[in-house]
Amino acid sequence: MLRKDAKVELMRRVPLFAGCSKKELAQIASVADELSFDAGRTLIEQGKRGREFIVVLDGEVEERQNGRQLPTRGGDTFFGELALLTDAPRSATVTTATPVRALVITDQAFRRLLQATPSIQAKVLQSLAERLAPEVI
Repeated sequence: MLRKDAKVELMRRVPLFAGCSKKELAQIASVADELSFDAGRTLIEQGKRGREFIVVLDGEVEERQNGRQLPTRGGDTFFGELALLTDAPRSATVTTATPVRALVITDQAFRRLLQATPSIQAKVLQSLAERLAPEVI
């Protein structure tokens, strides 16, 4: 099992949570479940609605976008953060290439946290706005 402060440090690396304090990161980490997946498991499917955010702790994942193979990614990579806030379809399919250990936050758990903690909500929405702003212009 991952220690609480290790979860906090992993969450600190996620751009969506960049403006959050250590205390707020700890609250986000508290809704993350540590799960294990066998090799060959599809974690995210392109075009489907996102329901979770995943941080890979150990192992490797393969990513395909529009059928094209992207580079294999390993531990400390993350994907699906926009699923925590939007109903946008997934932009790629992610499959485990090896056994994977990951932190998973469901959209429902994260939304409950945002409702209970307005300071996190404001910082996450600010980060999302900054991230999306170049695309809008």
